[in-house]
Amino acid sequence: MAHYNLDSLDKKILKLIAKDARIPFLEVARLCNVSGAAIHQRIQKLTNLGVLKGSQFIIDPEMLGYETCAYIGLYLQNPATFDDVVEELKKIPEVVECHYTTGGFDMFIKLYARNNHHLLNVIHDKLQPLGLSRSETIISFNAIIDRQLPISELPVEDKDDAEEVFEEDE
Repeated sequence: MAHYNLDSLDKKILKLIAKDARIPFLEVARLCNVSGAAIHQRIQKLTNLGVLKGSQFIIDPEMLGYETCAYIGLYLQNPATFDDVVEELKKIPEVVECHYTTGGFDMFIKLYARNNHHLLNVIHDKLQPLGLSRSETIISFNAIIDRQLPISELPVEDKDDAEEVFEEDE
């Protein structure tokens, strides 16, 4: 997988838009001391490279009555059905994440349920029919840390290279 080295302008842009995805590009440009066109070009470049994957509003499941967050390790009866199981998991609206993992699980999912009774119904009625040999459920009481990767901790490419890229954007 290719990696993109951030320069100092990229980092500053990412910090600003990660903090507030609705910040106007002209405000980002003002705070970065560059033109609006340069910000548009950089954001387009970061999007094309896959560094940025869009912006979205974050819905609080609890505010909609989904009070139980659970992580479930799934063991498949037949691991060869993995791709089919993933397609079926995509049809279950309570499932919000699915991961390939190391360890004993064939896959690891995150889901939201209205309560523990609803969670039991999802496991019994929606997950078990997918061909599970068993599952292990962990209920999260509260997300104490819930953040994106801190941009300030990421390395910056060589200053000379960053200035060269910046001059091209102007």
